[in-house]
Amino acid sequence: MPAIAARDRIIVALDLPSVGEAAAMVERLGDSVTFYKVGLELAYAGGIDFARDLVRSGKKVFLDLKLHDIPNTVARATERVADVGATYLTVHAFPHTMRAALEGSAGSGLKVLAVTVLTSNNDADLAEAGYAVGVADLVRRRALQAAEIGVGGIVLSPEEATAMRALVGGGLDLVTPGIRPAGSDVGDQKRVMTPRRAIEAGADRLVIGRPITQSQDPKATVESIVLDIQQ
Repeated sequence: MPAIAARDRIIVALDLPSVGEAAAMVERLGDSVTFYKVGLELAYAGGIDFARDLVRSGKKVFLDLKLHDIPNTVARATERVADVGATYLTVHAFPHTMRAALEGSAGSGLKVLAVTVLTSNNDADLAEAGYAVGVADLVRRRALQAAEIGVGGIVLSPEEATAMRALVGGGLDLVTPGIRPAGSDVGDQKRVMTPRRAIEAGADRLVIGRPITQSQDPKATVESIVLDIQQ
């Protein structure tokens, strides 16, 4: 991947209950942010049309929809997401789902990101769900499959970024949620890291939500994170 400016590495997660609140946050952040994530909560509240508006205004959009269904449904849904003009779309890192999404994104500028293991999960959570392997092993397997299939990148916690960068090289975008500036509340996340450490670990993009959107001064928080990355 070409060099990315510090500011462009930050994807602000608009995990907000309404388009009105999301639009107000975007206006408040102004030119300090170039990239936004629209997830399930906002998507079900009119967020897809809002994502189109963001693209038209010159922002990049990450639609975090985590698709997983029969291949035909995933492929056709991915085609519709490509029509929105989004930069990223997430799907679960199951081989048939990744292949279908890649088919649906063909000929567009949309990059498919495969979600390896959610950052709210740890080894105990995987065991409870019936997996015979822990987080590190499952992330590794899914990263290798993603690279072989040829999707645009993977979503993983920053704790796995160094190992996966060494494993897959520069061919995949590594996008890391679970980013918490020093002193921030980790909330429901279990595998977290500060912005600077995540970049040092090999992450390309950092998804940051509540530490920015719940800040008393979101714009100042973004600027402090940019400075942290630059240093």
